[in-house]
Amino acid sequence: MAITYKDAGVDIDASNAAKKRIRQLARATFTPGVLSDIGSFGGMFACNFAGLKEPVLVSSTDGVGTKLKVAVMMNRHNTVGADLVNHCINDILVQGARPLFFMDYVATGKLDPDVIVSVVEGVARACKEAECALIGGETAEMPGFYADGEYDVAGFIVGVVDRLRILDGKSIHHGDVLLGLPSVGLHTNGYSLARKLFFEIAKLGPDSRVDGLESTVGEELLKPHINYEPVLRAALARNLIEGLAHITGGGITENLNRILPENCQAEVRFGSWPVLPLFRVMADIGKIERDEMLRATNMGIGMVIVVHPSNLVALTSTLKTPYYQIGRIVPGPPQVTYCT
Repeated sequence: MAITYKDAGVDIDASNAAKKRIRQLARATFTPGVLSDIGSFGGMFACNFAGLKEPVLVSSTDGVGTKLKVAVMMNRHNTVGADLVNHCINDILVQGARPLFFMDYVATGKLDPDVIVSVVEGVARACKEAECALIGGETAEMPGFYADGEYDVAGFIVGVVDRLRILDGKSIHHGDVLLGLPSVGLHTNGYSLARKLFFEIAKLGPDSRVDGLESTVGEELLKPHINYEPVLRAALARNLIEGLAHITGGGITENLNRILPENCQAEVRFGSWPVLPLFRVMADIGKIERDEMLRATNMGIGMVIVVHPSNLVALTSTLKTPYYQIGRIVPGPPQVTYCT
């Protein structure tokens, strides 16, 4: 009896069916610069840099981590794709860039077209909201590599910034003010810790309810990763920002110091912003010390802004979202310290 590729675990027909549906989702995100259709060997994008004196391309790649485990447990797959896009947008935003186009990679053991399309639906939705074109990607079926029902997803983004407007931290000085923009949850980092705490130590399930949380455990853990670009667009256009730090894996402690120049220390005042109930519950379950929580999670702050005091009023007037004054820049080695 002849063996087919499907006998080996790869269903080309299922893949083609999923790609046909994905093509329509991606086309809805196309901007005028897109020159190729989904399905081409390479995605083509014509760049219009009118208004930029010296355009610089900024790129980044990332994943969603073990948040995908929670999505599988909840059988809810249409949010993690948006998390991926928003995470990548924020990563280039901290250098002042706006997104141009995005590509995704989804790998699974046995391809379920409905699941894959649901993931890409989230990718396309976030791209469209950000005016960022989804110009291509890859769906890989890898039998024996992933457990049944599991998948992985990664994203690749390219944006642009005028060289004169690049945020590189060099203009940060002593006395600058630190503002924090709130997160709504873990975003896309700290999920290995959260899963251990809730599902192993506390023996809870995704549908469990915990005192202090407004939603079920699963719903809390699937809350979206915020895209901060629309919030900061006006301030960036007016050159009111000296530095930005996207608070991802490593928390404020490990991310804010990445943008500090020599002899500039970030003094963060703990208690100056409301810590989300999710983080308090996690700390209680694991008896985790404050400094460890600040390194492992965002603790309620998704983006930190560094601003000169002279620009503080002008900048805050552009923010159409809550913000908190969480600290300042002081003399010292480039690191983050905490005070109360």
